[in-house]
Amino acid sequence: MAERVDVDVVVVGAGLAGLTAARELLDGGRSVAVVEARDRVGGRLLNHELSDGTVVELGGQWIGPTQYRMARLVADLELETFPTFGIGEHLLRWNGECSRFREMPKLSRIALADVGQAQARFDRLARRVPLEAPWTADGADRWDEQTFETWIRRNALTRTAREFLTLYSEAVFAAEPGDQSLLHALFYTHSGGGVDSLSRTRDGAQQDRFVGGSQVVARRLAEQLGDIVRVRHPVRAIRQESDRVTVEADGLVATGAHAIVAIPPTLAGRIAYDPPLPPARDQLTQRVPAGSVIKCNVAYETPFWRDEGLTGQANADTGPVKVTFDNSPPSGSPGVLLAFLEGDHARQLGRVTPEERRAAVLDSLADSFGSRAAAPVEYVDLDWSAEEWTRGCYGAHFPPGVWTRYGPALRQPVGRIHWAGAETATVWNGYMDGAVESGERTAAAILSTSRR
Repeated sequence: MAERVDVDVVVVGAGLAGLTAARELLDGGRSVAVVEARDRVGGRLLNHELSDGTVVELGGQWIGPTQYRMARLVADLELETFPTFGIGEHLLRWNGECSRFREMPKLSRIALADVGQAQARFDRLARRVPLEAPWTADGADRWDEQTFETWIRRNALTRTAREFLTLYSEAVFAAEPGDQSLLHALFYTHSGGGVDSLSRTRDGAQQDRFVGGSQVVARRLAEQLGDIVRVRHPVRAIRQESDRVTVEADGLVATGAHAIVAIPPTLAGRIAYDPPLPPARDQLTQRVPAGSVIKCNVAYETPFWRDEGLTGQANADTGPVKVTFDNSPPSGSPGVLLAFLEGDHARQLGRVTPEERRAAVLDSLADSFGSRAAAPVEYVDLDWSAEEWTRGCYGAHFPPGVWTRYGPALRQPVGRIHWAGAETATVWNGYMDGAVESGERTAAAILSTSRR
């Protein structure tokens, strides 16, 4: 027999969005049940312990300036952060050569000027997209009918500028520029404060990390919520009546006056709804895929690159690893390089054996950092597209035509069902801060409705 729970609000998903919503609702005097498919909390936040006990992150891990909701949450939960290591020179492996730099990569003046003009033009367009309703932008139809790749080809004159914008797409969206509409790329960039804000470490989205790993945020929230968080209960169906919502999960049936679905759109679309969702919402979930990324942590006895005056941050125009960071713990030992496989490279290496993927990653790291990078003491990776209850990261991207045809359905409640998750945020969409915003928004809407 399935356990039965009757509360004011049922929250589906125990990531940051769902846990934040539950916390706000409890503070507002409502009873809540949080129903999670996994055997853990955190969603796309996931810590991993290396053999020596060192914690690394296999999921989202950074926060940066202007992410005010996360900063407030960190303070409330009495957590600590530390800066991503950035002392020394960065590496750029470009056009078959590897160079070192601090502020400006060593490229031709023509190439740098082209990168600068293309980025400035893109940022200007991004600021014209209304964050609450991207489909209402002046030019939305024109921007949504073309891909980001089309825009790059028309506006970047040099190969270097085209490659840099492609790298931006892969690193920020975990998607190729041809996978998404220009309107989506503009909206997302505006949501995160611009290209520099999204791509930089210092003064950017990758500025700080969590002591103990990022999943500690979700764990601490869940500890505060207590036994209202139910794990190992995949939700299969949601049924609405005039005054109630029933959430049917494996081994659990939870009823409430409202439900918050705080999972990615592609997963929300796999739940059976009775009555069925309106066509616009259902069609939306069919058209908003997650990105493709495999996150690789490569551990060494020491961070040898620091001794060579390097930050551990590297970019490349050829893969499979095109983006690398120093992911060592605050003590600096062991040394950990964080390597990303994104977009097409993630899809290609997601189809090979783990041994073949490991070899490809180490070969790529050796191209940037030398032969010592090919001999780690430990290696661990995670293909987020293969995760049953995620099916891709970092977040969802909108292909051409989706924002202008289905955008209003993204956050619009369906009866007593409300939608949360990082993909529904207006500011810092796709990031932890955006997930928190969405949880606060849906909780506030329910509290307001209940008061009336």
